[in-house]
Amino acid sequence: MSIGSLFITAFIVGLSGALMPGPLLTVVVGQVAGRGFWAGPRAVAGHGLLEVMVVVALAFGFGRYLAQPSVTGVIGVAGGLVLIWLAWQSGRSAAEVARGLADLGGAQSAPGAGAGRLRGLPEPFLAGLAASAGNPYWVLWWATVGAEYVTLALAGGVAAVAAFYAGHILSDLVWYVAVSGTIVGGRRLFGPGTFRAVLVACGVFLAGLGVYFVFSGARLLVR
Repeated sequence: MSIGSLFITAFIVGLSGALMPGPLLTVVVGQVAGRGFWAGPRAVAGHGLLEVMVVVALAFGFGRYLAQPSVTGVIGVAGGLVLIWLAWQSGRSAAEVARGLADLGGAQSAPGAGAGRLRGLPEPFLAGLAASAGNPYWVLWWATVGAEYVTLALAGGVAAVAAFYAGHILSDLVWYVAVSGTIVGGRRLFGPGTFRAVLVACGVFLAGLGVYFVFSGARLLVR
């Protein structure tokens, strides 16, 4: 497969995955609601750093270890606990987000105007990294589809691997920039209460995913 083909197909396949709701989408929505537009790209940067590490690991043959049920089980339990922690932090920050927006004019202020006061909301870069690491389905994707792509890319050398990664991460960035812009653009329509509800909803969703991942991982470990 040529370098151009790797880039294009990696972008399309990556975009199809990015469009699926999951922990990273939930984190981006909550972060942008609380901190503003640039929280979205920063969360993607954390996600991207983790994916660079995975691509390098796969290039050195570690993909077969990720596919083992015991490894997936441990990641599921640990990742689920991380998502539950993120959910708790999101819920803690909901009231501060609404209060900060109201103090600065409510719907006339951009989300994130009071971001400096959000002690409970994790830093976007770290939140994006944690949300990805805490998602066992993300690990399974890289152990299967991602590993196959890296294997194909290795035949073309470092440049081909870089083209694959560039296409993949660009798909995430394009989608989440669009999501961030949509949330910020809605500030004239929605007031502080709406953004508080968004953070609470994100927290509930992350908590539900976290509990599911913990039990799914535990089932793999006891088999």
